[in-house]
Formats: sequence, structure tokens, C-alpha cells
Amino acid sequence: MKKTIAHLLVDYLERRGITHAFGLCGHTVITLLDALKDSKIKFVSVRHEQIAAHAADGFARVSRKASVMICHLGPGLTNATTGVANAALDSVPMVVFAGDVPSFYFGKHPHQEVNLHGDGTQFDIYKPFVKRAWRLDRPELLPDILERAFRLAESGRPGPVLISVPMDMFSRELDTSHFERTYHDSWTTAKPDLPEETALEIAKMLIGAELPLVHIGGQVVSSGASEELKALVEFLDLPVTRSLMGQGAIPDAHPLHVGMTGFWGTNFVHSITTRADVILGVGTRFAEADSSSWYTNVTFNPAVSKFIQIDLDPAELGRNYPLAIAAVADPALALKAILKAAKALRPKGIQRPALRADIADHKAAFKASNKAISEDGRFPMTPQRILKDVQAVFPEDGIILTDVGWNKNGVGQQFDITMPGGIHHPGGLATMGFGPAAALGAKLAAPGKKVITLVGDGGFGTNPSVLATAVEQHIAVVWVVMNNAAFGTIAGLTAGHYHHSFGTKFTKPDGSSYNPDWAGIAAGYGVKSKRIGSADEFKAAFKEALDADEPYLLDVPMENIGVPTEGVWNINDIYTPKDNVSEGRLLDGEASRFQHVAT
Repeated sequence: MKKTIAHLLVDYLERRGITHAFGLCGHTVITLLDALKDSKIKFVSVRHEQIAAHAADGFARVSRKASVMICHLGPGLTNATTGVANAALDSVPMVVFAGDVPSFYFGKHPHQEVNLHGDGTQFDIYKPFVKRAWRLDRPELLPDILERAFRLAESGRPGPVLISVPMDMFSRELDTSHFERTYHDSWTTAKPDLPEETALEIAKMLIGAELPLVHIGGQVVSSGASEELKALVEFLDLPVTRSLMGQGAIPDAHPLHVGMTGFWGTNFVHSITTRADVILGVGTRFAEADSSSWYTNVTFNPAVSKFIQIDLDPAELGRNYPLAIAAVADPALALKAILKAAKALRPKGIQRPALRADIADHKAAFKASNKAISEDGRFPMTPQRILKDVQAVFPEDGIILTDVGWNKNGVGQQFDITMPGGIHHPGGLATMGFGPAAALGAKLAAPGKKVITLVGDGGFGTNPSVLATAVEQHIAVVWVVMNNAAFGTIAGLTAGHYHHSFGTKFTKPDGSSYNPDWAGIAAGYGVKSKRIGSADEFKAAFKEALDADEPYLLDVPMENIGVPTEGVWNINDIYTPKDNVSEGRLLDGEASRFQHVAT
């Protein structure tokens, strides 16, 4: 029996359990859309390919399985680039199917082909950031490519892969017998465990340390290792710090959770991390913002600390700090193995009541320091007041997607998340426009949960046509647009170093502030909306939006207040050089921390 490649592909995706495909039409993929027309798979059509990529990203983060995106060649492929790269840097599994020019026109520069440096090579555009890029040159190769593509996307360090399909291939017929292997191949891949002897060695180091620490990253969240993490740290009373992407792996209010590190970390958090004699890093790259640009003795101090690093990707091991122990392993399996070894070595565990008391005192003091501004009734609202009112109404098991700016950095620092997977940030690429689109995918993956995005007006303005998709597909998300008429974070950075705001605020030629009426624009798309007119109005309006069970946008005028920063970021020293900094190195260590002014 023969079927077209397009129909065989859709059959395979259905059998694999794919429920949604995100994308935008184009002449190279209409044969695939024809096959999807009567499929069980829901095609989520968008108005811009970057939206499709971000929505697929959000779906994959919540479902913890590879999502599917479909795009046209040329501008379709390039429009989606930013969203796919964002997923890649945040280790999100995705399989991208891109239409291509007819195979018999390679080298002739047909309509919309990008081929200035090679014939039939436009899929090379994705090679710097996808795990693998294939071009389907023979129909018989498709079953093998599909199996490998999904396995590669979901295993090791997860990430996107690309399958470029010349449009004539979609229409070619192939005997279904070629797909026989796909009925027998396992679609799961066992994750690497931690050897018993390595687990024992790590447990000995943690137990023998005077000031041990566990530092976690986003891989702990994506691998579902929260319970294993809690079990280990509670048994040995180990303090836990996290990167921005690690938020939600352990409840922010947990008595052993110290806080976020790096630029947006506090001096108390860094007093723990810089003095730790043993640091177990799990699923984290020790990235720049989380490590205060790797300046010695600001967030981490390799002169004092012995580092242990566990990651699914061997390329990340030892990238930024020398390691006493390096291990390629799944975080959940590794933490479970370390706990087993620790129980054998120290059956009664360890208790550190003084540490818990110090952490509790710090958290109480930090919340007290924010109390006044969080309850301030000024208008435009303070971002702290917005977060306070959101926290009061939003359900504990809801899902928040942030974007770039206060809504990400401030939330990571000040908004308590209690459930694993309760929040998703754009971390590695930090793409504006991620949140409004990723929320669509997140809601489709978890239809029974409340899903919102906290996004700046700059971020929302990059792709407001997310509103159309939400209406067409009836995706009941809430967009909270934190509107300060600026690219707020960069405006603050520019003002702090150069004492002006050129190119960072939204203004008319006469210098007066300008921004679109986002509530009015949403209404024009058919989305329920409201522009907040006072601080006291927001909380009730937010509850109304959550209860509406339909797309809803809140335009919330907000004062441009910088996120408190007690860590260090090298960009500050580049823009305003200091005597104690030379080529990315602090010359006088600890004292320099207090010479950096938050911007």
C-alpha cells in the first residue's frame, strides 16, 4: 500500500502521540497541511513564525515532550530562527519541519530560496543552534530520520532538531512497508544514571564539608527532579541556591532554599555561596548572570570551594569552574543515588538548625524591606505591587511565563513559586516576545490550569498578533502587560551609566511619552481587555481575567523601577570602568561587591 510522504508523516506523528503542531502556511508545506486537515493533530496556525516557535517551546516545557513546529522556506525559516534558538539555549525539545524548494531546482535559485553560499543548503541556517539538521533527499529515508530526530531532541541535553523537506518530497508516494520499523522501535530512551562509586564519593564530600551547598539550574526542573532534590537536601540539611532557570525546582519558601544567585542575588545569598567549601552543581552551567560574571568571591569563589558538577551534557562540565568531580547523569537519578549513598554513610542524616534560622531571618528581612513598596498605592503602579496582587489571586498550581525585563528578573528574585513547573523563563537567549506566545503552547499542554504571562510593553509589542491565534483557537490565557512605555531594563542601564535614555523610551518627536493602547488593540482582535486606571483596581481586574475562561489582556501602567541588584554583572564595569576591574577580573575581591550601584 502506498501513501504520500505527507500522509505517512502525519500517521507517524499521530502514533507518536503528537496532539498539536504549531506553524504557518506557505506554498512548500500545503501538501503537509492537506494531510493534517483530517488528522487528530490540531494545527495551531499563527500570524508569524516566531510565535509558532515560542508556542511550541511553551508546549514542550509543560508537556516535557518534544513539540512539533511547521514552517515555510526562506522567510518562514528565518522568522522562526529566534524562537527555535531560544528553545535551543534553554534545552527545550522540538522537531521543526521546514518546507524547501523542489529538489530538482537546487542551485537554480528558485522563489524564496536562500542559497548564496551553496545549492540546496538553506537548512544550514539552523546548524549553529539545533542539535541536528537533516534534509530529506530520498523518501525512503524519512522513517529513519523521524526516529532519530525525536530521540535526539528528547535525549541527552534536550533541544530542537530540523528536518528540511523539499516540497516535491511531501507529494511523493512511498510504500507503507518502509515505516514498519517505526512500529517496533522504542520511543523512550533510558537516561544516564550516576555510578554507585561516584555517588558515594559525592556523598562523602557533602557529609565531610563544613559549609556544603547545592546549586541548581533549569535541568532540575525539566528533568522532574524536584522530589529527589528535596529528599537529599532535607536529609543532610543542605542549603540550596538556584539560577534564574532553576526557579520552581524547590519551593522558594522552602526552609533550605537560600535564593537566586548572581546579579539579582542578595548579599546574604552570596555570603553562603562564597564561603561554601563544597558546591554540588546540578543541571546548571554556572552562567554569567547567575555567577556575577564569574568574578572571584562575589557569587562563587573557586579559591575556597571544591566544585562538583552533574549535567546531561558533557560539554557543560567544567566550562566555568574547575571540578573535583564531573559526572554525566540525569539529575533525578543522580540525586536519588547520592541520597542512597548518604543514608548508608550517615543513617540519621544531619541537622543544621542555625542555618535554617539564618535563612528564615534573611527571607523575613527581605520581605519586610519590600513591604512598603509592595503595598504602595501610587499610580502608575510599582512592579512590586503588581507581583503582590498577582500572588494573592493566582492559584498555586497555575503556570506563569515571563518575558524579558522586570517581569523576569524581578519575578525570579521576589515572586515565590511553590510548584515544580510553575514558572518558565526565557533564559539563555532571553528573547523579548517569548512569554506572550509561549503562554499559548503552555495552555494547550495544560488546559486545566490557569496560564498567564507577565510581560513588558516592549516585549508584548514585538508580536501582538498572538491575540489573533488565541481568539481563533480559543486559548484562554491572560496577558499582564507591565507598561512603562520603555524598554525598561535597558533604559535604567543607560541612565545609570550615560545619564540619558536615548533609544530606550517610547516617545513622539516632541519627546512626550507614547505607547499604543494595548487594551484597545486587544479589543480590536476580539480579546476581552481592560486598561488599569488605579493601583487598587488591578487585583479585582486580574481575578476577573482569570475567571473569564477566555483570552484576556490587562494593560497595567507601571513605574520604571530597577530590580534590586547586589551581585555584579560585567556590563556595568565595561560601561563605567572601575579602578578595581581589569579585563573581567576583580582586583580586590570581596570589597568590590559593595562598590557596584544597581542600575
